[in-house]
Order: sequence, then C-alpha cells, then structure tokens
Amino acid sequence: MLIELNQIDDVCVMRFEGRFLTGSDPEYLRAKSDELKRLDCAKVLVDFRDVVSVGSTAIGFLVAIYSSVTKNPDSRFVLVGPQPRVREVLDLTRLSSILPMAADISSGMAALRGTASAHGQR
Repeated sequence: MLIELNQIDDVCVMRFEGRFLTGSDPEYLRAKSDELKRLDCAKVLVDFRDVVSVGSTAIGFLVAIYSSVTKNPDSRFVLVGPQPRVREVLDLTRLSSILPMAADISSGMAALRGTASAHGQR
C-alpha cells in the first residue's frame, strides 16, 4: 500500500495505490493520518482509483479520515474512483451510503468546491 499526500490549492489529495488489506502497517497509516491533520485541510479528496482490494483496516482508516475531516461543519470529503471490487465492499458495509463519492478526479474536485454533488455516485 502506498499513500501519497499532496495539496492542490485548498484541497488535500490522498492518493492510494495497491492492496489496502487487514494488517497494513499501522505506523505508516498513523503517520499519514498525522500528516493530513498537520495540513489542516478543510477539503479532502481520497483517490482510490488504483486500489484493487480493501480489508477491515482500510474501512477503519477511511472512517477515521472521514470523521476527522467532517467534524468541522465547513469541511468536505470525497472518495474518488473505487474499483468494482472495492465498491462492492463499500456497498456491503454501507459506507457507500455515507461517504460522498465521485467517479473521477474532476467531478470530485467540483464536489469539494461546491460546484457539484458527489454523494453515492455509481
């Protein structure tokens, strides 16, 4: 699992790549979560286009990031491009009904900037 964190204007972009399975390195995940908190971004785009599978660790990490970001009422979060297998897990856990999602980066950015809705897109 690789997680890259970049800031584009007022949006923090977390790009994930690989398999995000149970047992993923907790120290690495904590460091990435802390890095996001230090940036203090009110808008977070989670790019899941290159994630091929997820486990319970991924679900917990997504919920933690979402909860952390959205505790401020002016904050926004969007998950972009989950692959069919990942989307199936999000549907089974019902996270797809909670986490705002977008099909691609441009629609995700539009949703974060308030120019489009991105909740539960398929």
